[in-house]
Amino acid sequence: MTDEITEAPDNTAVRCALWRAMHVRVDAAPHVLEDEVGLRLADPDGDWPRRPDMDPEATRAFRAAMVARARFVEDLVVERTGQGVTQYVILGAGLDTFAQRRPEIAARLRLYEVDQPGTQAFKRRRLTELGYGIPDRLRLVPVDFEAGESWWERLTAAGFDPHRPAVIASTGVSMYLTEDAIAATLRRVAALAPGSTLVMSFLLPADLLEVSDRAGLRTSQEGARASGTPFVSFYSPQDMLALARTCGLQDVRHVSGAVLADRYFADRADGLRPSSGEDFLVATV
Repeated sequence: MTDEITEAPDNTAVRCALWRAMHVRVDAAPHVLEDEVGLRLADPDGDWPRRPDMDPEATRAFRAAMVARARFVEDLVVERTGQGVTQYVILGAGLDTFAQRRPEIAARLRLYEVDQPGTQAFKRRRLTELGYGIPDRLRLVPVDFEAGESWWERLTAAGFDPHRPAVIASTGVSMYLTEDAIAATLRRVAALAPGSTLVMSFLLPADLLEVSDRAGLRTSQEGARASGTPFVSFYSPQDMLALARTCGLQDVRHVSGAVLADRYFADRADGLRPSSGEDFLVATV
């Protein structure tokens, strides 16, 4: 890791945090996820609701997809914790707020948040400034991916025990990774203790999206490319399941974005519904 760390959160991490807050502020109850802690962590200027990428109407489907995936992972973690799992790893944690919003569950876990050093340094400072602090059960694990550091080595150095079951969550990450990098993560998870669970989101190819969502995918791709972090991986559900099995994970299932839409957004009077395009691999060791 370099000695000089630029203390700043990733732009995508900030956008996700602000969209979660927008859901609470502009969408009608019931809210799928109530999270304004991320907004406090991000500490944007007062004009943030007027940013083009925060437009309440233009971004409502993306905002809904963001809170749906966060709620899905959170429900899974709560379920597995109830079954005795005591370790939770978030790859690409960004400004995740599970530890602050769900202290009654987090108190039963050793939580490891893995992300770039700049984001981690920023989050460490903001947690302290806001009075949350960083309890021993919360481990912020900085990994300089650009310098070739291994997230696995950093994770185990932070105290993660590969011989005890864990939940490993990776959402909004796989699209930036090559297939070799994704496969390496899948093989690593396959070697974890029995009872461990992986939940990983992945982007569908454009031809599998609803027609109304394809323009949004193009816009997201263009934005990612312009920021220097282009999307490089897209998978059909069948291909993702096949890759997981090839990497040693046999108990695998596909959870579609449509399933989450039906689960969390059914019968809403405002018609709020997530955009299509991001599905999930859930694998149990």
